[in-house]
Amino acid sequence: MSKLCPEDILVRQILRGFSKTRQAGLRVAAGDDAAIWQPRKGQETMLTSDWFVEGNHLLRELHPAESVGWKCLARAASDIAAMGGTPRCFLLNLALPAMATGKWLSGFLRGLRRAANLLGCALAGGDTTRQERLLINVTVIGEVTKGRAVLRSGARPDDLLFVSGRLGEAELGLRLLRKTTGKTRMANAAVRKHLYPEPRIALGNWLAQNRLASAMMDISDGLSTDLARLCAASGVGAVISEGALPGSAGVPRGEATRLALDGGDDYELLFTVPALEIPRFRRLWKEQPGVPISCIGGITRKRKLLLVKGEGSAEELLPGGWDPFRK
Repeated sequence: MSKLCPEDILVRQILRGFSKTRQAGLRVAAGDDAAIWQPRKGQETMLTSDWFVEGNHLLRELHPAESVGWKCLARAASDIAAMGGTPRCFLLNLALPAMATGKWLSGFLRGLRRAANLLGCALAGGDTTRQERLLINVTVIGEVTKGRAVLRSGARPDDLLFVSGRLGEAELGLRLLRKTTGKTRMANAAVRKHLYPEPRIALGNWLAQNRLASAMMDISDGLSTDLARLCAASGVGAVISEGALPGSAGVPRGEATRLALDGGDDYELLFTVPALEIPRFRRLWKEQPGVPISCIGGITRKRKLLLVKGEGSAEELLPGGWDPFRK
């Protein structure tokens, strides 16, 4: 038997344990020169790609390897959820230093497999190489029913604006992690959300299939930044109420507001519902258990973002979330 080179051994280690998720439309899965994937009848194909870079998105001394594996797939899958689709398979491109090929890689793969199994998202292939710091790129292929994808560009004046879950919790979790010495406090909800975010696949599917959302995206860089993107794509503005923001529990109000507006990594859904659809939306929502949602404001014709404070005054809302190119 011929001997395998070190990279081939590494690739075999990565592929091991992913066979359980190969039922997702893959005719030829990882291990060949290319994967062959076929969407189901009546579905359109969705593609998205996401970077996970050491020093920007992960700190090896702070983030457990298992959480890095989970999060790199979950955050890419969130882009599929944000358009009402379902993730089906993914490509993993991994550059790592030699010191990360042992225990760290084993933990990373455990987290990645857990996320893949939860999402029903099969590993279809990718590439590996050596680098002095960790560089992870994940490409997710998904499906959405033809004509049902929800875009950022569909918001119209008088639509109501909603978010899922609590905002700012992931940023709060990161702050708590930075203060932690010793073992990570996984019992804390904010820490868990930072390390193991859950993309809102079911909610995105529900909104798309029922044709309720006029526009939608996920909140990855902070509400103030991502709302500006949705409004720019739709050619509209928005007014949101400070008092309606579902902020982190147990945090002073001012800090909770700032976290809700500018904290990144929440991977909640931001979506608009036309005013005429609100009665149907509320009726159907009563029959749909799951993640909480909050109405935080509405869409305006004037292309400006305003935040209404508790005392009734309004101030312009400027993008203050994550921006890798901000000086």
